[in-house]
Amino acid sequence: MNQNAQNNIYTDLDKFVQEKPLLIVNPKKKNGLILIKKYYAEFAGPGAIVGGFFDQDLVDVIPVGKLSLFVPQNSSEKQRAYLLRRQWVKLIQQITSNPISRERAQVILNQFEHWFDCQTAEKLPDEVFALLVGVLPDTIKKTRDLVNRL
Repeated sequence: MNQNAQNNIYTDLDKFVQEKPLLIVNPKKKNGLILIKKYYAEFAGPGAIVGGFFDQDLVDVIPVGKLSLFVPQNSSEKQRAYLLRRQWVKLIQQITSNPISRERAQVILNQFEHWFDCQTAEKLPDEVFALLVGVLPDTIKKTRDLVNRL
């Protein structure tokens, strides 16, 4: 992130949901944004672009970690961020391709604990994880309960 981008930090998430400006999740921090759509959710991790054309159907957002968003300064920053957004989508798609819902739940929980930490993953609601990997919230809850018992 260049010095000029640091001066363009974006902080108003309510306004983001309404206006959907094109922003980048800070690639130098452990942070991300869960993008809640009507029937599913997407995760945009460090370096990913959010807003704009891709997120017109956005209903809500949930920050993960110490969220830091900034305005892209040029087309190469945008292009790099588009590629990273695609990589995050592919990663979640790999998780959802597993036909066993309990395993999808376990993998997404493990991934968030790995990307962030246990406390951050625990703060996120079961419903959000369920939207990310296409399972029922109860499946996430049961998976968490099983892990906590071990």
